[in-house]
Amino acid sequence: MEIQDDAFVLSARAHGDTGAVVELLTERHGRRAAYVAGGASRKMRPFLQAGARVVADLRSRTSDQLGSARLEPVGEGPAALFDDPLALVGLNAAVAVAQGALPEREPHPGAFLAFEAMMGAFALPEVWPAIFVRFEAGLLEDLGFGLDLSRCAATGSMDDLIYVSPRTGRAVSREAGAPYADKLLNLPPFMLGAQAGLGEGDVKAGLALTGHFLEQFVFHALNKPLPPARVWMIERLAEAGRL
Repeated sequence: MEIQDDAFVLSARAHGDTGAVVELLTERHGRRAAYVAGGASRKMRPFLQAGARVVADLRSRTSDQLGSARLEPVGEGPAALFDDPLALVGLNAAVAVAQGALPEREPHPGAFLAFEAMMGAFALPEVWPAIFVRFEAGLLEDLGFGLDLSRCAATGSMDDLIYVSPRTGRAVSREAGAPYADKLLNLPPFMLGAQAGLGEGDVKAGLALTGHFLEQFVFHALNKPLPPARVWMIERLAEAGRL
């Protein structure tokens, strides 16, 4: 089997004296691991950082075998983020969520596009935490657990949607949700459209929302907790007053 695909590096670990096993998020072929000869070398190491964009030539004898890969770097990768520790924390969280949520060798082009948008957003300090919420919502949608925020689940109204049902992932209006407000998840306005501004607490509400459904529908089924890197990111964002 031979394939060529655009990809992001998710992780790399040394294998043998000179090689590395690299995990990739490819555009058309999903999450894949491959052996990269010379991956432990000083020359290759910068191109194997989490978040690095590459073109991957993947080869294996069978579809379920760990194959080999030749990687061609694209752009400067995550090096531009090295002066922003908070963005690096966000990058580590995005990688951990993608690695934990996406099944191996299963195509998820929507997840690749969500990760691509996330990587572009890390250069915008005031914006990327909100984009992280959208990134996680995109993963949920691509995995078949998309949130339905188009209209109220109870009345069908498209106006004044401020809650989400924690059971169904459907939006609920202010009036319909009032009697059950303490049991519903808050829906921040920016998740309804790009034109809505960010208010205090909106990112926190958004992360609580996507985190609930990632935990309920994805990680619980895999008998895993939400990634510690995500928890650490939320703590750091709180310390920085960015939630």
